[in-house]
Amino acid sequence: MMNDNHLFAFEDDFVASLRCIPMAVRLKLDRSGIKLSLRQWSRFTREDRQELLDLPCGSACEVCAYHDRLVELVALRAKEDAKPLPEAPAALWEALGDTPPVVTAFAQSVGVSPPTEHQWRRLSELQRFVLIKLTRDNHDNVNFIPAMREFGLTG
Repeated sequence: MMNDNHLFAFEDDFVASLRCIPMAVRLKLDRSGIKLSLRQWSRFTREDRQELLDLPCGSACEVCAYHDRLVELVALRAKEDAKPLPEAPAALWEALGDTPPVVTAFAQSVGVSPPTEHQWRRLSELQRFVLIKLTRDNHDNVNFIPAMREFGLTG
């Protein structure tokens, strides 16, 4: 089972320095309800970034602890208050049913077959989160096909 601090090959260009927010941390941000800007992330030390990657954020207790640590780090390093997500994201990645329509539609729009229901169920929660996140309009979608390849969903 993939852990929630996994770094993906399609993130290789920034994994060593953690200069960008990795998908594993993005999942934890969504879970903890905090909007973190790249500017705020860049103010964190390398150790802070690694800590945010490594901290667990699955159980209710862990989510609360993660939230509190993140709020503390934003205040300490960026000298500002952490902002809540404007609206809690629908946790489509938690569902093990059909492949979400946003993933199916996006895959078709970029010319690849969407994951089948069986393939979707086989993915880890983090992998499902990644595919959903990479379909968003405000995201860098160039990693969608590399992620699909990495997850064994397309050739």
